Amino acid sequence: MSDSAPDTAPAPSDDTSALRGRWSEALSAARGGAGPDPLPYADNLLERWAEPQRRYHTTAHLTQVLDRVDTLAGHAADPDLVRLAVWFHDAVYRPDRSENEERSAALAERALPEAGVPDVATAEVARLVRLTVTHDPADGDTNGEVLCDADLAILAAAPKEYAAYAAQVREEYGFVPDEAFREGRAAVLRQLLELPRLFRTPLGAAQWEPRARQNLTTELELLTH
Repeated sequence: MSDSAPDTAPAPSDDTSALRGRWSEALSAARGGAGPDPLPYADNLLERWAEPQRRYHTTAHLTQVLDRVDTLAGHAADPDLVRLAVWFHDAVYRPDRSENEERSAALAERALPEAGVPDVATAEVARLVRLTVTHDPADGDTNGEVLCDADLAILAAAPKEYAAYAAQVREEYGFVPDEAFREGRAAVLRQLLELPRLFRTPLGAAQWEPRARQNLTTELELLTH
């Protein structure tokens, strides 16, 4: 990766070591052969995911989404490409900007060919990253369904975990005044609740949809009353 982390980076923690291993496995599967050392690419991405402006979109979120992809992997046409898309989907994240997904996809388009990933696979990863703008995969887009369900699965968390997620989102938008944040967040929640379905995989639809709608409804009531 052209702006990779310095060689003098501190020794990784156990959690970081596990993530580096997961990256290496997905990258190796995607490129189908030898290539550059995967770890500088992992370290560059992990450095991005640890930036100080993040409260929710951290390495904890990265780990959770990867875990959910593992749960849903049997539904995906190519789960390793979905895993790579998870790594990139919030690699560029600035709460005060609207082009994060596009910049994250462009990062994947630069980094993955350099790391030895074929052009067709790189294009699929970038497509998936861009899909997280809408979380609206086409019917039959099983890779997209898995990525979007995994990314939105936090909406179906237990109430305490969901409340922590909502609080972290508010922290990321700490520069927005309270009234403006409540209005904007309420609009997002209403848009989600108006969707005919939040989750597209069979497991997501069966196990996550009801609790997610309850969580969204509860947060909306707290914001508007």
